[in-house]
Amino acid sequence: MTELIFAKSFIQTLESRPFKITADHVEDPKNYPSRGATILPKMRKPPAKRQKLAPGQERSIYVSLKSSRNPPLDVTLSALSPNTSILNLKESLSEKEGIPVEKLRILYNKKPVGDAKVLKDVIGEEETKVEFSIMVMGGAASVRKVDTPEKGAEAPVAQGPSGLESLAGEEFWSDLQGFLVQRLRNEEQGNKVFEVFKKAWEGSSK
Repeated sequence: MTELIFAKSFIQTLESRPFKITADHVEDPKNYPSRGATILPKMRKPPAKRQKLAPGQERSIYVSLKSSRNPPLDVTLSALSPNTSILNLKESLSEKEGIPVEKLRILYNKKPVGDAKVLKDVIGEEETKVEFSIMVMGGAASVRKVDTPEKGAEAPVAQGPSGLESLAGEEFWSDLQGFLVQRLRNEEQGNKVFEVFKKAWEGSSK
């Protein structure tokens, strides 16, 4: 009996509503059922398509050599062979900036790269661009190549601090920092050890 009463009540409710929705009908958004927000998954980055090279053709690599420290450097070398060695990069940079090759250190992902390695050993077989960090050992002014004085001209006697006085100059600390980074083969760890040395000296000299 209860089911019959419910059915009659439901039919009466339906009959009280219009059979058709009017053209100007607007549903109240408050009556919408609550739903969780739908978040679409992120699109995956399509893999880079490998370029097909003609027989005998070799890919060219663009190399950026940068240093934010003193001296600031920003050199771009284009159309390099994948077999270009790190030593070749140093020699090219030395010619452009006048810095001796032995004073240059090249880092990739904050780690020193050996002179014997070639570009394809560092970046793989697919990449065509790479950025290296440059570290100049011994500071800026001290490593710049200078013109050889004419024969017969007397070379001036070197003047400058010696002994403990050299610790007050930036050149000594720059050399020490470069040595630690090269020795530890990690720029971040080398800088941390350098800061410990410098703070210890400054504390003992007060």
